[in-house]
Amino acid sequence: MSSSPSTDDSGALLGPADIRELAAALGVRPTKQRGQNFVIDANTVRRIVRTAEVRPDDVVVEVGPGLGSLTLALLEAADRVVAVEIDDVLAAALPATIAARMPARADRFSLVHSDAMHVQELPGPPPTALVANLPYNVAVPVLLHMLDRFPSIERTLVMVQAEVADRLAAAPGNKVYGVPSVKANWYAQVKRAGAIGRNVFWPAPNVDSGLVSLVRRDKPIETSATKAEVFAVVDAAFAQRRKTLRAALSGWAGSAAAAEAALVAAGVSPQARGESLTVHEFVAIAEQKGATT
Repeated sequence: MSSSPSTDDSGALLGPADIRELAAALGVRPTKQRGQNFVIDANTVRRIVRTAEVRPDDVVVEVGPGLGSLTLALLEAADRVVAVEIDDVLAAALPATIAARMPARADRFSLVHSDAMHVQELPGPPPTALVANLPYNVAVPVLLHMLDRFPSIERTLVMVQAEVADRLAAAPGNKVYGVPSVKANWYAQVKRAGAIGRNVFWPAPNVDSGLVSLVRRDKPIETSATKAEVFAVVDAAFAQRRKTLRAALSGWAGSAAAAEAALVAAGVSPQARGESLTVHEFVAIAEQKGATT
């Protein structure tokens, strides 16, 4: 394995040859099952770090670091990096890669060998930012879990499948606006933050990728309903998205009449559809369920 123990920026990051050499030495073949596509372009990982506005005092959590391309770029810019990796071989190899290529920063790196969906705590100071190239098949649940579990995360930048990026950042009325859009918006202001070509990955995926920026709300949405109650309304509304809310929420409310009463009390038309509602309107509906039964 080649290693550049220099702290000079130009030599520390992984290029295409480094990635393939590391993978070959570890016997790693990227798997579709885990949605593994390794970034092989140093300019791309630097761009991600810039777009994420990583600061020198940030504690960054990264999910799915793989061979360490983005991890090294994050370590250049942040105070600390905590990487969460599920793959046994990759998790075992990453600390050595960090130590070899960026020894002066190695003590600022921590590894959590776990499924990100099961992570309940992280070592060291609370994370202030989440930056990750998320596996396509679990991107949304992982993102929502991390935002929910770690309220100290102020800023998030994730690279996901372009279609997922569009859904997360969609506004009410957009045809791809749905459950991910509303739930992400519960936590944060969400926007598209760029596109990523296929040729910066190995292996090259069959889909385009996009960057999504999430800036946590200064104050959580004020409501007498719980998050679970609000999300139950969201799930029900989009489970049958072609139906009016009066019909779609009948199971949630107990009957179509009860759904209509809750909608009217919340100031929402019973004939509206879920794709037209803001997160605040879903909150208002959730608050009315108890008041109308």
